[in-house]
Amino acid sequence: MQTAVDKTLDIQQIRRDFPVLDQSINGKPLVYFDNAATNQKPLSVIGALTNYYEGYNANIHRGIHHLAEKATAAFEASRRAIQQFLNAKHWEEIIFTYGTTDGINLVAQTYGRRFLTEGDEIIISTMEHHSNIVPWQMLCEERGCVLKVIPVDDNGELILEEYEKLLTARTKFVSVVHVSNALGTINPVKTIIDMAHAVGAVVLIDGAQATSHVDIDVQALDTDFYVFSAHKLYGPTGMGVLYGKKALLDDMPPYRGGGEMIKEVTFEKTTYNEIPYKFEAGTPNIADVVAVKTALEYMASLGKENIAAHEHDLLQYATAQLSEIEGLRIIGQAKDKISVISFVMDGIHHQDTGVILDQLGIAVRTGHHCTQPLMRRFNIAGTTRASFAVYNTRDEIDCLVQGIHRVKKMMS
Repeated sequence: MQTAVDKTLDIQQIRRDFPVLDQSINGKPLVYFDNAATNQKPLSVIGALTNYYEGYNANIHRGIHHLAEKATAAFEASRRAIQQFLNAKHWEEIIFTYGTTDGINLVAQTYGRRFLTEGDEIIISTMEHHSNIVPWQMLCEERGCVLKVIPVDDNGELILEEYEKLLTARTKFVSVVHVSNALGTINPVKTIIDMAHAVGAVVLIDGAQATSHVDIDVQALDTDFYVFSAHKLYGPTGMGVLYGKKALLDDMPPYRGGGEMIKEVTFEKTTYNEIPYKFEAGTPNIADVVAVKTALEYMASLGKENIAAHEHDLLQYATAQLSEIEGLRIIGQAKDKISVISFVMDGIHHQDTGVILDQLGIAVRTGHHCTQPLMRRFNIAGTTRASFAVYNTRDEIDCLVQGIHRVKKMMS
């Protein structure tokens, strides 16, 4: 089934770039709709990993032999590519982490421990992933800070009027998700950042779900920190990024101790390295860092605006089709969304829905999606979530609709 967008992107050709899609599950062609958890990897990214291990596997930075120099060059080339991807002002502002969760914990345990004290207020939102709740709770317990929460309306949008009321002279830190993993809501992060800065607060944006769907410009946003994971933008797992403004990173203490993050060590005193290396102790995840540059190049070759347009077409089509199913209710009706649809069905548990769909070869995510407070806000235990990527098609959505009718028939 062709659309205007499909004429720009050859979706069938793109699908051939992703070998994992060419398989059957329980005798049915795989329909992969779990992209908000992780998306699949193109051959070029898989090839970059293989090329590293086959061609120049070596530890980086301190070696003078050819393989070490080649690995170091490829590793640092990824840092420069990510700087460009985010439009960061300085390459030193790009810190490699193990993922979004690791980046948030790094900020909480370094900036938070150094600069936040008893009575200081931290603001998060109702729609946060547990990874952007628990680190701040831990910090509050340790430092005596106060955690405040921005409420969400029935459409799954943040209530900015209530956010404004939460902001006080005691507000020292705001940490908010750019895009909800459970609802697909795109939050007005520029407004949130500006309002926080107006009271002198520092801001972290969780970009885990945003980077493959919307343009990111950290200078235009004026965010203090931005975190994301490679595996949700067609890159490898186990690799993430923390962007931080240079002045803030310079003032933050190291997160871990070990090799690379030091200049000189004696038994009496250690002198720490400059950023970014101050936060990158030990042998890093070299192969996956190298491969993320290839993932960014793959997305650029398709055009991020083309990817977004195709995914938006899928979102609109799926929303229209699913809305016609009796007893199905979509959770999260924000005006501005990425390609995520969460839904519940009358009298049918989301886990049963997921199991039956899996029998039909359709991969969806079920449960609370690590957003239990958000689920409680909507008075539900969890949802079934279908999330789309560039290689998905309208025909696959038709399969999902047929599968849901099968669920209803089996559970009636």
